[in-house]
Amino acid sequence: MIRKSAFFAGCAVLLLPHSAASQTLGESLEAAYANNPTITAQRAAVRVADENVPIARAAGLPSVDGTATFQENVLKGEPSPGGFFSDPERQLVGSLNATVPLITFGAVRNSVAAAESRVEASRMGLRSTEAELFTAVVGAYMDVLRDEAVVQLNRRNAEVMGFTLRETMERQRAGNRGPTDVAQAEARVALADSQLETAQARLISSREAYIRLVGLPPGELVQPPPLPQMPPSPQDAVAMAAEHNPQLLAAKAERQAAAQDVEAAEGELYPRLNAIGGVSHYDYLGSLDPGTGPRNGDRGTTAFLGAQLRVPIFQGGRLTAQFRQSQARHSVAIERVLDAERTVVADTRSAFATWQAAQRVIDSAQRGVDANQRALAGLRAEVTAGLRPLLDRLNAEQELLNAEVTMVTARRDAYVAGFALLAAMGRAEAQDLNFDTSALYDPMVHYEEVRDRVFQFDRGPDPQAAGTSTLDTPPQDAGVSPSGHPPVPPGG
Repeated sequence: MIRKSAFFAGCAVLLLPHSAASQTLGESLEAAYANNPTITAQRAAVRVADENVPIARAAGLPSVDGTATFQENVLKGEPSPGGFFSDPERQLVGSLNATVPLITFGAVRNSVAAAESRVEASRMGLRSTEAELFTAVVGAYMDVLRDEAVVQLNRRNAEVMGFTLRETMERQRAGNRGPTDVAQAEARVALADSQLETAQARLISSREAYIRLVGLPPGELVQPPPLPQMPPSPQDAVAMAAEHNPQLLAAKAERQAAAQDVEAAEGELYPRLNAIGGVSHYDYLGSLDPGTGPRNGDRGTTAFLGAQLRVPIFQGGRLTAQFRQSQARHSVAIERVLDAERTVVADTRSAFATWQAAQRVIDSAQRGVDANQRALAGLRAEVTAGLRPLLDRLNAEQELLNAEVTMVTARRDAYVAGFALLAAMGRAEAQDLNFDTSALYDPMVHYEEVRDRVFQFDRGPDPQAAGTSTLDTPPQDAGVSPSGHPPVPPGG
């Protein structure tokens, strides 16, 4: 079992006030949670599913409809002399009719249950979207930290190469170096400059990707907290994912809804008993001849009560086809649960393996950095003493840079892989990140508001954008503060 308290404590620290220029991982996640259009759209999709419940319930509730008809009779028969009836010249009729379902053989009940199961599936989809978004934000956050560190490393390397070139040219003038040494130093300066330009371009791209997800420029990012204790084995990770992964839970909810659809479709094959009633008022608007008309009246009111039994006898095969179709959809949902289960197992095991491999890469990269630092220190002394050619020192400088970049990348990969493993296990959602309670989106609020609404004009507010635009954010550059975070960010 994962001890979430460590990660909760880390995120709680992240949410403490910082300087205006600094930005923490917790603040980045919370900003994305509040304004990213992907997640706000998914919340709207959950509200769409919520409305299917009152729609399904409406089939089992009384319905009342009214009609009003006015007609002008432009052609009419001539009454017989002294007849009792005459044709009116005009008439106005208003009526109200009510139908109350009494027996539906479970069609309505199962339709409501299926709609509620799909609401649950949509909520699991929202959880999955949260986890995917947070994993992407963590990746973008760590990408910026990595690329800032790589820019710093390449900038330092460019400065070292520039110093080496100047030193080599001075030694050439003193007769201690030849033109080949100068050319080699010039080539490494050019290489260092190109590597720095590439690193700066990549940093700009990472910062723009961060803005796309978070909606704000990254500013000066603070080092992330350590991840919580991870599962000891892939079997433990899979066991937790099988219980908590939202994609798998959503597939299971859809399977339950499909089973209830079968029951609802079966109910449509049976008779329905409704109570019916109505009231009607007619008025011939003074257009009847005196002493004639229904019951010798120019206006009147009628009403009725009764029962209606609707028996589907022959529908051209439509109802049985719909029943078989619901059974086939249930089969689809059953297979999709198995497919989701396979996906969860594979993703969780892969995330665990990637995380473990990244930890081992960190250890190897650290040994490589240490060894290259020792080698470079010795080569500098030997080159200065004339015991080794300058090219050996230049190669050692490049190898140290490569090792340091590998270290930075490995630490980024380990943190992102660890968070992805948490996401696969269903432990990387808003409720797991110690957000301010007031910032959490509760899908139950809208569901409870709309489930029992029955009034004709009980509408919701006009749709407004909940996500934010990034058109007004400034274009990013590759500037890195010298006093910023160290070149190698800490791992998880």
